[in-house]
Amino acid sequence: MICADLAAYAATLPGSGALAGLDLGEKTIGVALSDLRRSVATPATVIRRVKFTADAEALLALLAARGVCGIVLGLPLNMDGSEGPRAQSTRAFARNLERMTDRPMAFWDERLSTVAAERALLEADASRKRRKEVIDAVAAGYILQGALDRLARIGQERGGS
Repeated sequence: MICADLAAYAATLPGSGALAGLDLGEKTIGVALSDLRRSVATPATVIRRVKFTADAEALLALLAARGVCGIVLGLPLNMDGSEGPRAQSTRAFARNLERMTDRPMAFWDERLSTVAAERALLEADASRKRRKEVIDAVAAGYILQGALDRLARIGQERGGS
């Protein structure tokens, strides 16, 4: 199920359980995972893209192994907020993935997530080779952390924890 917004997404989630954040690129899928209480996002891995079916099977196997109950996909909006070809590609990926899993999905504005990830890796003095290996997973972490923070505020607004 693809949710219209994060509030609708929050309503579909169980009380606890890990979420996955995805940074979809043309060649890779960066994956980050949250803790069970959904407070901290941690970069997990990068899946090298081959074709949709193989990509989805690798992703879903990882999510099953980690007990993930929901997915947040980074939506690459243009700087003016409009959707271009990359955003349309991300939405198509979500629609295709929806046929293969019952995990709820939501989108999160990923503008500048890769820039923030690159900056963090530079500050951590990561080598150029290391940055290239992990940048997509770190960007997925930024995407997921933004969504987790918003989900926490939604829970507070509803009087939850």
